[in-house]
Amino acid sequence: MGLSADEEQKIARCIRATEQKTSAEIVCVLAHSSSEYAALPILWSSVAAMLLPWILVGFTQLSVQRILLLQVVCFALLLAVLSWPTIRVRLAPPALRRAQAHRAAMEQFMIRGLSRKKDRTGVLIFVSLAEHYVRIVADDGVAAKVKQRDWQDAVDAMLSHLRDNRPADGFVAAVERCGDLLAANFPPKPDGGGELSDRIYVI
Repeated sequence: MGLSADEEQKIARCIRATEQKTSAEIVCVLAHSSSEYAALPILWSSVAAMLLPWILVGFTQLSVQRILLLQVVCFALLLAVLSWPTIRVRLAPPALRRAQAHRAAMEQFMIRGLSRKKDRTGVLIFVSLAEHYVRIVADDGVAAKVKQRDWQDAVDAMLSHLRDNRPADGFVAAVERCGDLLAANFPPKPDGGGELSDRIYVI
């Protein structure tokens, strides 16, 4: 699940139109995954390879050399299978996946310059596909007026479209809902806006 060039342009146009109604700015980021989870396949392959000799010694008459060979083969095969991206993610406990996605959202908030907006009214809409995670991060100026729970309608809209494999429509719906909240609290200024790019970042 990704975005075509036309879908990226559609989201950018929506961001641009929404920001005409408010002095706040919205940045969208779509991540395919929030972490590589590279250590997990190695961990589980190692555990299985270490347990294998105990099973073989107890139930077979194989030589030590043959058992060691099977141990190496077991490790290599499991590592190859568990290293597939979709499997790697599923090896991670839900709490770890959520923590990694939350960390990635906070990193993107800093990387995309939202914390440098002069009136602290930047808002990040972050989506991580592998973790099925959606997070809206608001800077201090916005958070002072809009509570985190108020973004839930936008989060729910994004998640609903993701379930239907329509991330572009999800971003449009989320941007529009965030825009309504921001317009009510941060009306446009004659000299405001335009500090940040309207494009969606796909990482």
